[in-house]
Parts: sequence; C-alpha cells; structure tokens
Amino acid sequence: MAAIDEDAPQLEFLFKVILVGEEGTGKTAIINRYVRDVFKDFRATIGVDFALKVLELDANTVVRLQLWDIAGQERYGKMLRVYYKAAVGGFVVFDVTRPATFERVKSWKKDIDDKVHLADGSPIPVVLLANKCDLKDSVEVNLDPEEMQRFCDEYGFAGWFETSAKTARGISDAGRFLVHHILENEAKVNVAPQQVLDPSVVYLSQEPPKKESKGCCG
Repeated sequence: MAAIDEDAPQLEFLFKVILVGEEGTGKTAIINRYVRDVFKDFRATIGVDFALKVLELDANTVVRLQLWDIAGQERYGKMLRVYYKAAVGGFVVFDVTRPATFERVKSWKKDIDDKVHLADGSPIPVVLLANKCDLKDSVEVNLDPEEMQRFCDEYGFAGWFETSAKTARGISDAGRFLVHHILENEAKVNVAPQQVLDPSVVYLSQEPPKKESKGCCG
C-alpha cells in the first residue's frame, strides 16, 4: 500500500450504490464476495440490506461505497423510490442460467431511470452483471460480447461484466468500472469531495450486518 502524504489533503467520498435484479440472481452473494471476499449460501433478502466497501484509490483518496442490496420481490413494492433516493450508481444483476431474469433487466433499468437522477438531471451510471458464469454447462443466455454491448448501448447501461460470486470473477473489475463512472460524474458537476462523511446518510461498519437473507443467489 502506498504511503500517505501527510501534507496532501485526505479526500473521502461516500457514494450510495444500489444492487437490483430478480430474486435468486445472486445479489447478496455478489456483495458478500465484494466486501468480505467470501462465498456462502443465503436465504432470500427481505426488503433491503446494507454493506460498506472501502476502496483506497491512491495514497490520499478513499472511496466508501454504501451498497444497498434490494430484494428482488421489491420490484412491485412501493418503497423503491425511497430505496433508490440519493444513489449515484447501480448494478442490475441477472442469472445466466435463467433467461427470464435477463428479460426483466430492461424493466429494472427503467425503474432506476424513472426514480433517481444525478444533480444535473441525467441518469445514474448502471452496470449490468451477468452472474453465475461459473455454471458453464447451464448457461442459457447468449453472452456474445457484441450482442451484449449492443444491448447495453440500446438501454443505457454503462457496461456489462460476466461475474461469479463463487469464483469472484469480474466482481472487483465491475466495481472499479462503476466507481470510475461515478467519479467522472462528480468531476463534471464540480462536487467537492467529502472531508467529513455526511451524517444524514446511513453510515455502516466494514462488516455487513446480520440479515434475514437468502439462498445462494441473491
């Protein structure tokens, strides 16, 4: 780890990121791998759960991602606007072994676009995650890179990644990719980094809280 320059300002950003998708796509497992680097089975998340990922971008810059794990069944609930509020980035997750979860991706993206915007009114950056890619013999969704990129371009996704919570494939890369887009947006609107974390925002410890959570898939 690089030594901290004590003469340089210590910049701290706190960003809210939402994770959505159909029930059983692996959202909680992805967060658990990303935050704690472990994989285990979960029961279904009820409502919303939280975790915190701390990234040291360089010797003097820290990014804290407040990750909101929103249950798949909340798609039809009335609380989504509350859950989405103040988010500056998001992930939409689908299960590559279940085509129906991919078919719902467009609806989840539209929900996000309708309910949350950046300060300048533009949509927040959203990354598409094709999860459970370790189950090679059971993949049912066409993941041709050109087709997937066309899909992302058409529906406004910042990009897409094949991921596996079991093997950790693609998860850190997807996180860095989303943070890059979030920071680009921060620079565009000239928002000063937070020297002190906003007390009006839920502040979380490094350890995710205990949950009434889900089965292997999110």
